[in-house]
Amino acid sequence: MNGFSTIDRLESKVRSYCRSYPKIFKTAQGSTLEDEEGTKYIDFLAGAGALNYGHNNPILKKELLDYIESDGVTHGLDMATKAKCEFLETFESLILRPRGMEYKVQFTGPTGTNAVEAALKLARKVTGRQTIVSFTNGFHGVTLGSVAATGNSHFRGGCGILPQGAVFMPYDGYLGEDIDTTEYLDKMLTDGSSGLDNPAAVIVETIQGEGGTNVASFDWLRSLEEICLKHDILLIVDDIQVGCGRTGTFFSFEEAGISPDIITLSKSLSGYGLPFSLVLMKPELDQWKPGEHNGTFRGNNLAFVTAKATLENYWQDDAFSKRVKIKGQLVRKRLDKLVQDDEKEIFSARGRGMMQALDCQTGELAHRIITTAFEKGLVLETSGSDDQVLKCLMPLTISYKELNKGLDILEESVDEVLNSIPDEILARNYSRVEVLV
Repeated sequence: MNGFSTIDRLESKVRSYCRSYPKIFKTAQGSTLEDEEGTKYIDFLAGAGALNYGHNNPILKKELLDYIESDGVTHGLDMATKAKCEFLETFESLILRPRGMEYKVQFTGPTGTNAVEAALKLARKVTGRQTIVSFTNGFHGVTLGSVAATGNSHFRGGCGILPQGAVFMPYDGYLGEDIDTTEYLDKMLTDGSSGLDNPAAVIVETIQGEGGTNVASFDWLRSLEEICLKHDILLIVDDIQVGCGRTGTFFSFEEAGISPDIITLSKSLSGYGLPFSLVLMKPELDQWKPGEHNGTFRGNNLAFVTAKATLENYWQDDAFSKRVKIKGQLVRKRLDKLVQDDEKEIFSARGRGMMQALDCQTGELAHRIITTAFEKGLVLETSGSDDQVLKCLMPLTISYKELNKGLDILEESVDEVLNSIPDEILARNYSRVEVLV
């Protein structure tokens, strides 16, 4: 039976990624996906950032198989297990202590939105306030608490009720490069007649992934922290997509020199694509009562095993971090060249580390490019308010050969699509490119 006929018959219309990549994938290794017909694809999606260390990483797979073979605990609620203890000890010794960070660790449900929900609840519990400040184009999840802090109307519209509890402020660059939007936030917080209730917390992504790879400057992040301190507001950094090494440092905010009150992590935390999320909180904020926030799957011991192995193999020193930054520079150089060669002046590039993107101005053009790229053997994702941004999220472990090959395919796809669109249509009204799609 055709796999897609089964999907169409049984799976909900809520499915999304398989609509862009209409193949039945069977195996995966490193940075390569293979469908059931044997066709291989270079993966620049990597589980939307959940596979920073590649598919079926052999180092991690061995540790996982050994643990399963030994009958190690798989499910244990939040009971103490050897796997949990060893992960915590490794996380403290390799991540927290070298960075001078003192945090308590909360294991939440297995997805990123679970971590965000816990972070928002904790902030409200500790401060006794209700309002959360989020930012334009921010994405923090799609459950009721986290979607209230998510800007995109597509996700908010799926709630069935009006999302409540969050107000939105302009992100860095939203009002133009010369406007410091933290000054606006400070003014709103200072003015008792602004209509902004004294918030419990500010939640921010240092790079907005789903929102279009919008990059906050280090100065802006430092200013945001200063304002939170000034007004006694907790600062939550959502590091779910851009943490775990994506920018070159383990946490995306390290180079900005800020110290968030609460941090959420997920996606590539397990290293192997296994569901795993946690909340880091400064010790004085750990005011939960036992069981006050829980979940059946808040103790994924298989993820503890692979996460520990990931830290030991990639974060013992700064060698891996340096390689990520070099690869990120390579990606950016290739994207910048593509922009420079674009005589129609359509594209722009932005990003940090191995979180790089190409803005195509319209979702129609971006969709046509990813469709062409997929036909050539490259899996890419779109993001942004109109899905107009091509986001490069390849595994951090990708070889230089595969990285360059994938970028070659992207470049070829852009050229092919642009050459198929008559110049007079682009010149007359670029926004009407959808008539050709």
